[in-house]
Amino acid sequence: MSNIGRLYDDKGKKKKLKGIKIAWIGDGNNVCNSMIYGAALSGVDMSIATPKGFEPDKNVIKQAKKSTSIELTTDPFIAVKNADVVVADTFSSIHNLDKKRLKKFLPKYQVNDKLMKSAKKDAIFLHCLPAKREQEVTSSIIDGPQSVVWDEAENRLHTQKALLAALIRA
Repeated sequence: MSNIGRLYDDKGKKKKLKGIKIAWIGDGNNVCNSMIYGAALSGVDMSIATPKGFEPDKNVIKQAKKSTSIELTTDPFIAVKNADVVVADTFSSIHNLDKKRLKKFLPKYQVNDKLMKSAKKDAIFLHCLPAKREQEVTSSIIDGPQSVVWDEAENRLHTQKALLAALIRA
């Protein structure tokens, strides 16, 4: 959930989380499920675009919908419409190396310039890394001015340092 703790745009920090819309594009995997829980806790709305059969956990969605708006779609352009934040994750993780998966995802679920233009003008891009360039995201997006992937990665560092400090004191 560290992904949504600090959100940046080209003018600095997003001022608040409540009311922000996050568009998740790709596999409804463990990272997506964690982000859904985080969205529910912080008042963030989510729109999730996945291919059929790759949706997030139904129980996670059911619980989150008690607190926030969660929209499921198979169309990434619907998901990113008016989004403040666009998020992607790898299409084939360490837990699933099936190369056939990519055919279900590419090119429709790739975050590229055309897709980002459907989001808000000041939308930012997040990815928990490592990213597979030209698969789930193009280099022009991950290296572009809307990308805050390195700030996101830094958040994980601070979380890990806090955990180590707590363990050392225990």
